[in-house]
This record gives sequence, structure tokens and C-alpha cells, in this order.
Amino acid sequence: YRRIHKIPDNLGTAVTVQQMVFGNLGPSSGTGIAFSRSPSTGEKRLYGEFMFQAQGEDIVAGIRTPDPLYTLKDKKPGLLEDLQRNATILENHYKDVQDIEFTVEEGNLYLLQTRAAKRTAQAGIKIAVELAEEGIISKEEALLRIEPSYIRPLLKHTIDPNGCVDVIANGLGASSGAATGIIVFDPEEAERHHRTGQPAILVRSETTPEDIHGMVASDGILTTRGGVTSHAAVVARDLGKPCVVGCESIKINYGQKQLHVNDLTLIEGDTITICGSSGRVIRGEIPLVAPVFSREFLTLLHWADEFKTMGVYCSVNSPKEARISRSMGAEGVGLCRTEQMFMEPHRMPYVTKMILARNIWERKQALSNLIPMQKEDFLGIFRSMEGKKVNVRLLDPPLHEFLPSQEALALEIERARVAMNVKEMEEKEKLLKRIKILHESNPAFGHRGCRMGITYPEIYEIQARIIAYAALELKKEKVYVYPQIIVPLLSHSNEMKEVRETVTKALEEVFAAMGDRIEIPIGAFLEIPRACITAHKIANYADFFIFGTNDLTSSAFAFSRDDAEGKYLAYYLDHKVLPENPFVVLDQEGVGELISIGINKGKKVKPGLSIGICGEHTSDPSSVEFMQENHMEFISCLPHLVPAGKIAAAQAAIKAKMLQNKKDTD
Repeated sequence: YRRIHKIPDNLGTAVTVQQMVFGNLGPSSGTGIAFSRSPSTGEKRLYGEFMFQAQGEDIVAGIRTPDPLYTLKDKKPGLLEDLQRNATILENHYKDVQDIEFTVEEGNLYLLQTRAAKRTAQAGIKIAVELAEEGIISKEEALLRIEPSYIRPLLKHTIDPNGCVDVIANGLGASSGAATGIIVFDPEEAERHHRTGQPAILVRSETTPEDIHGMVASDGILTTRGGVTSHAAVVARDLGKPCVVGCESIKINYGQKQLHVNDLTLIEGDTITICGSSGRVIRGEIPLVAPVFSREFLTLLHWADEFKTMGVYCSVNSPKEARISRSMGAEGVGLCRTEQMFMEPHRMPYVTKMILARNIWERKQALSNLIPMQKEDFLGIFRSMEGKKVNVRLLDPPLHEFLPSQEALALEIERARVAMNVKEMEEKEKLLKRIKILHESNPAFGHRGCRMGITYPEIYEIQARIIAYAALELKKEKVYVYPQIIVPLLSHSNEMKEVRETVTKALEEVFAAMGDRIEIPIGAFLEIPRACITAHKIANYADFFIFGTNDLTSSAFAFSRDDAEGKYLAYYLDHKVLPENPFVVLDQEGVGELISIGINKGKKVKPGLSIGICGEHTSDPSSVEFMQENHMEFISCLPHLVPAGKIAAAQAAIKAKMLQNKKDTD
């Protein structure tokens, strides 16, 4: 409890000494719990339970079944009126919904305890907004009372509460939302079903980077091992897919393509439903309910827009995600990851061919197949973001996510040999040889990002052309968009200089061919410590900066996230080696200092330099406060986290203003 609510371990526990009263002295005595408003729905009415001839522990222990509080209307109307009057007084005094414990001793009402009530996310929003509308608290206070992470489940599909469910197992809810699909045990099988439009749930003991393509193709992910910081959990949250992890009661038989839980056996092709919020695994198909935003929720977001000073953009990979983000209130695209556009099963082979190409001709041939796909995506994203900025990051593919694994290929070669299929065997052997040549010991810092764009400039040339052509085509249709190009994985100013020259040349050729032009700024993606330290040099060739906190955290700590969260990070947190998970809460002392250095050095060269930031940290309140302090122009969140990002940004702005007012007063 202390860890969840960030209460220091060295704080003691308060003890209150009270006069003893008895609710079990006779028929006119009893005990109960009252809420000044419903903690489930937020409805403004007295809510709770009462039990005649009982003490408080009888209700808490569940020894007897209490009656709803409203039943006192017929039995003890005066008592109910007293409770309502006192509840209103306490709520107005503490300016929050109250959880009140009380006892009636021989007809006399005693209030034993009152505290701010725990409440659901839905109720919390309704209560905060209505308290502000009633003039009890301000709009600012209403916003400050909403924990951004609590609203995430409200933004996802959920299981129909009226549906009949057969829960077969329980794990840890790692990524909110619910999904229904057939069981598949193999990532390739998930891809195959995705191509046919069949929803699938990928079931694995655990996932690894080699499973990425299957995770992308799946509607949900279920693992029998791992915690909420495991590879499956982290990737699922990044993809916005429901995920349940650590479901240890499920045993998988990969050979028979079966899962066993207690006496039940399910086979590949059977349908299950998972709830990434509660961790439930349910047999069969269950109706899902799309999120519906209440009046109070929309009001709260409107208030957030009033107070926040940073823009809240979205990080998207497809036109569909752009449309969702716009509907969620995104004010632009902070990061469009072009390599993620090719994660679709029918597109990945072309990226693989491009990576495996032995020369420029093979590479251009592979790229020619990608051009129409990427252009179609840019047109869709730009249309969805009409009138907004769209930051497009040039290709940055980690090789291991796009190449077949050597182990799987070796098995295919052996099968071809046994089947005496010489042609297939020779082709696979050539492919394996090429993959071994391209193999990297540390692909996270391998031949990717701007390094690929410099050694193979035709890749970035073609991408720049597609961006310009798409934007100019829409301009002819009177659809105006403001694309910006991001150069990834920079470590030296010369890399920025060289890529800028390549991209600028390609853009000018398109402008000449189209007889029209638009402004397309070219900026730097700062995600390596050296780039932050030498930002003053990079700024000479960059129109703007965007910080990528996920990779910057990895490089600053020298942590591989998958390894850290799967092996030693939990120990570090339990034993206070680190105060927080640095991939969730921004390490302001180290990573934050790098960001501050980068901003200050960049602005010394270009005072008006635009600064943005993206990464998982952009919906964490304390991290967003740091971004506010450093005057970010925008933060960029995943599509389903945009509302949470807006609330976090508003809270940061309100706190900054309160702090400034305090300084001015002092």
C-alpha cells in the first residue's frame, strides 16, 4: 500500500483514542457506513449500509449481511435525516466526498470517523466536476484531484458488465482494455490469422523481441509468466493492446497446441476473452463495450485545455491511430514512427528485403514496393491531422525486429534437407549467411537510424519525397497540413548536417517537379547522451528538437529495458537501489539533467528553438511537471493516453502557477 501510494516507509501510523460506544445494546442501536455521494457512480445521494444490533467489525468482517442505508427511511427516518445533514456539513467542510463510520447507541447518533472516500475513476471525475460546478472547489482543484493513470481504463473497450462470464484463470492486468479472439501459440500463426481478419489472442509462456510481429498482429496477449514490467506488458502498453501476464495457473503444451488450467483443456482455435484491466481470462466470446465519455469527463478535458500551456500531441504509426488520436483531442502528431508502419504482416517482407539488399539496385527495388504503402499512410495521417503539425521520424528499424531468427531459419534448412528439397535448402542457406553477416551484438545501438540514412541515402531521399508529395497533393485539395521531418539516433552534429543536406535536396526536387512548395522543417531527435551534451552544435543544422525519453533512459542508464525489467530492476526497486522505475517515472537527476543541458545549449544557438518530447513518461504527473518547468512546446502520448496527458499537462501548469504565486507573495 505504501509503495503504491508513495508513502515513505519511515513514517509511523497514527493511533486515535475514542470514547467507546455500542451498537449492540438493543433494537434501537446499530452501526453503519455512509458515503456523502456514491463512490461507484458519483451520484449525489447518501449511500451506504446499516446493521441493527451490531458493532462496526460485524460489517467489515462480513459476518452478517447489512441493509442498504435507504431502508432507514421507513424504520428510522429521523436517523437518516441526521446522517444526511451531517454528511453534507462534513463534505462542505472538507470539500470532498466523505466516507463516514457511525454507531447508533440507544437512539443517539455518534460519528466515529470521516475521511475522503475511495472512489472509482468514473465516480472521481463526476464528483470533482460537480463539486466545482456547485462552487465547493475551483476548476483547478477539480483537475488536481484526478490521477491521470486512473482514467486509462475509461478509454478502452471493456467487458459488458451485463454479460455472463466463465472466468477460467486470473493473472495480472498489464495493459488495460479487453479483447476476444481465438487462441494461437505461435507469432507466425497470429500473423496468418491477422491477414484473414480473424481476431487472435497470442498465448505464450513469455514473449521476446522475436515475437514482436505476432504481438502486432494479435488483438490481445496472454502470458503465463512475468510481471507488469515484463517484455509482454511493456510492448502491449506501447501497442495499446490488452494484456494479461503472470497467469501461472495456465500450463501450455506447445507440441499439442493446448493450454491446461485445472481440469479444463483448450486447443488452438478455441475462443477466449482477456481483460487487461482486471487480469481475468474468460472462456468464450464476451460482448465488449466501447468507451463512452460522460458529460463530466468531457467537461474536465475542456477545463484541462483552459489551463494547460503545453500542447498534447500523439505518437502514431497509422492513419487509424491518427483518427483515434484526433477524436481523443490530440493537437498534432509528436512522433510518427515510419518503421512501425511496416509491422503489418503483408508489409514486413519488403522491409526485410530492403535490409537484406546487397547493393543499391536491390535496395531501390525493395523500396519501390514500399513507396505506395507509405504514401497511402501519410495521406491518411495528414488528412486526419488537417491544420496540425505532423512530426515524421525517418526510418529507424532495429534489425532484429525485421529479420528472421537464425534459429528458426536453421530449422527450416534442416527440414528442407530431410525432405530433399535442394532448391529451398540452398535459398535458405544463402539467406542465413546474409543474416549472419548483418547480425549485431547490440541491435539497439546498431546500424539503424541516421546511420542507415547516411550509408544508404536513397532510403531517406525516398521518404522525404513521399512526405512532400503527399502534403502537396493534399494542398491541391485545400487540405492543409504541416509536416516536419525528424532525424533519429543522432550522436554527432555531422550526422545531422549530412542527413539535412540529403533531405533538403530531395524536397527541393519535389517542389520543382510539382511547381509548388510548402515549409517542411527538419529537426533532431535527441535520444543519446552525446547528442544532448553537444546540442549546441546539432542546433546549427536543426529547426527543432524532440527528446525521446525511452531510448534516452536506456542509453543514460546503459539498461536494456527488456533485460532490466525482466531480471534485476524489480530487485533494485524492492531494495531501494532506485527510487522509481526510470522507464515509467523520468529520472530527473540524470536523464532530466541531460534534457536540460540539451535545451539550454540548443537555445543558446537558436533562442526560438521549438522543443518537444515523447515517450512513456509523458503521462506520468511528476515527469510532466519537469517538462512544464523546462518549457516544452508539446508532449506526445500514445493515442489512448492523450486525455491522461491533457490532465497531467493541466496539473503541471496549475502547480507551476501556484508555485510562482507563492514566490511572488514571499
